[in-house]
Amino acid sequence: MGILWTSVIGIPVLVVVLFLVRVVLFKTGLIYTVKKWRRKIVDWFHVYQFYKVPEFNDNLQENQLYRRVYAYLNSLSSIENSDYTNLFAGRKSNEIILRLDRNQVIGDEFLGARVCWINGEDEEDESRRSFVLKIRKSDKRRILGSYLNHIHTVTDELEQRSKEPKLFMNVVSDEKNGRWRSVPFTHPCTFENIAMESDLKEKVKSDLESFLKGKQFYNRLGRVWKRSYLLYGPSGTGKSSFVAAMANFLNYDVYDLDLSKVEDDSDLKMILLQTTCRSVIVIEDLDRFLSSKSTALSVSGVLNFTDGILSSCAADERIMVFTMTSKEQIDPAVLRPGRVDVHIHFPLCDFTAFKALASSYLGLKQHKLFPQVEGIFRDGASLSPAEIGELMIANRNSPSRALKSVISALQTDGDRRGTPATARRLVHERTSSDDYEGDTSGPLCGGGSSPAVKEFKKLYGLLGLKSNRKSQSFNLARELRNGS
Repeated sequence: MGILWTSVIGIPVLVVVLFLVRVVLFKTGLIYTVKKWRRKIVDWFHVYQFYKVPEFNDNLQENQLYRRVYAYLNSLSSIENSDYTNLFAGRKSNEIILRLDRNQVIGDEFLGARVCWINGEDEEDESRRSFVLKIRKSDKRRILGSYLNHIHTVTDELEQRSKEPKLFMNVVSDEKNGRWRSVPFTHPCTFENIAMESDLKEKVKSDLESFLKGKQFYNRLGRVWKRSYLLYGPSGTGKSSFVAAMANFLNYDVYDLDLSKVEDDSDLKMILLQTTCRSVIVIEDLDRFLSSKSTALSVSGVLNFTDGILSSCAADERIMVFTMTSKEQIDPAVLRPGRVDVHIHFPLCDFTAFKALASSYLGLKQHKLFPQVEGIFRDGASLSPAEIGELMIANRNSPSRALKSVISALQTDGDRRGTPATARRLVHERTSSDDYEGDTSGPLCGGGSSPAVKEFKKLYGLLGLKSNRKSQSFNLARELRNGS
């Protein structure tokens, strides 16, 4: 009986003692001291190898590996466990950046092995800094090479994410300053805010992510590490906004190539050589160029630009985007797989796209006028997303008035441009680098026709103004400003 009573009393006492130990360890910070001493004890039973990464080499030139190690270590979450950490304001508002202080140690793990980095100073010259890698000799042969390659890969990704993308535009021949002029690329369109079917967004994002990770895959196949897209459809259907969303997703520079400013085939090659990797090269209205020759630039020169021998040497890690109003009259050889990998159709607005616009512009999921709008679309009337978006922006303070303006515009100017089953389609050409299966249903694969391209009228519901848009040509800068 006494033993049982002692056990009954001992269990609560043990619980209390454990609770107090936990409070002492975690509330006072004693746990960190225990961990530090445990690591020191473990270190006594291992032999370590040390590698020094100085900031400068013997010729006083910057050591690029030091710069990469510095960026890599400052990206680790374990930097918060360092005894001293510097705090800096970031580029964005309310952004705080942590930076490792001198003579501090930061831990890292790779393939199950623990390594340590020491941010030290030169004993003879305190102004010369260095990093020292501390690694167990038993792990050295297994992880050292892979670990250093891992640092290079991570820092490449960090530099790409931190880079501020630019929009480049080609100019007439200028031997002194080159063929490209640039401005900061600050277009706000992303895959999160663009009005587009969610399944298409996911397919494109998946394809772009596969491209980003596909360097070794493309090299193994002996293919150039590039991807090409064809965006076709009437004006104002969102092709340029889609290009901006792609560039923002990849954080790539954008090269807007104006073929009218290219003198000949040789000039086009020189322009390509002056582009950089990790960029999106855009050629708009390719169908208009192919149908009306206004320069000495030949069609074969453009085709060689997309998949010629020069492209294989100067187009690595690039996305190429071509836009057209229609591809019906284009020679299939121009759009064959290898030259164009992915075809995306941008049609006029249907009711599904209208609901996406209403949700984005007006914050409406449902409205009593939606059935009337759906009926008008079902009868075949349609406008471009840009035209409907303009009406919604002009009347954004009154959703009901905005919908009535759209209904009025559809009834008076929709002129049966749409079709009852119009929908944006993606056709993914089969190549040896296929990452996924595109939507192969619908008129695109069966050789059906896309919606007819006609003259568009700019509608301003709030002001009651109308203006005819007679030109079928529009450049990237204009579309980016219109938010098409």
